Amino acid sequence: MMLDPASLDQIFRTARTHRAWADKPVSDDTLRALYDLMKWGPTTGNSCPARIVFVRSREAKEKLKPALDVGNVVQTMAAPVTAIVAYDLEFYERMPVLAPHTDARSWFAGKPEEQLRRTALRNGSLQGAYMIVAARAIGLDCGPMSGFDNTKVDAAFFPDGKVESNFLCNLGYGNPEKLHPRAPRLPFGEACTIV
Repeated sequence: MMLDPASLDQIFRTARTHRAWADKPVSDDTLRALYDLMKWGPTTGNSCPARIVFVRSREAKEKLKPALDVGNVVQTMAAPVTAIVAYDLEFYERMPVLAPHTDARSWFAGKPEEQLRRTALRNGSLQGAYMIVAARAIGLDCGPMSGFDNTKVDAAFFPDGKVESNFLCNLGYGNPEKLHPRAPRLPFGEACTIV
């Protein structure tokens, strides 16, 4: 059954990337609800390599700040939460729990680092997209971005080297008065082919 038009608008058609935020906190319960939705999206072999750090405290924001591109500092420091969407390079260690019906760990353990990174990045990116859809579905606005120094973020938040950052996503309640006109999207015929 298809979602109603208002729900589709909220998740896709009228949802926008926000850069200005209302001074309204995002609770732990809301972040848990967000994860409890996004976790159901499919990944290769149910590998679930995404690891998310929800940066909310002033101290944690200050830790993140030096890694931000200049143009992203104001919006990120003002956002109630910034999600660091990352991926675990040793995701396969959780495969016995995540795929108990088969020996899925053996599909990845001992494989070349490039193959593991490719699988983790691809599926962690999918999970990051699910996070955005889930956030919008529960009433949060999102501001995903890639304007930051991954090396600095990884050193500050993932010093063991087993997890690597992918992208950042500010979360909260956007200020619609600060939105610019919506940018166009490619039409079906330019982006898609049916063969």
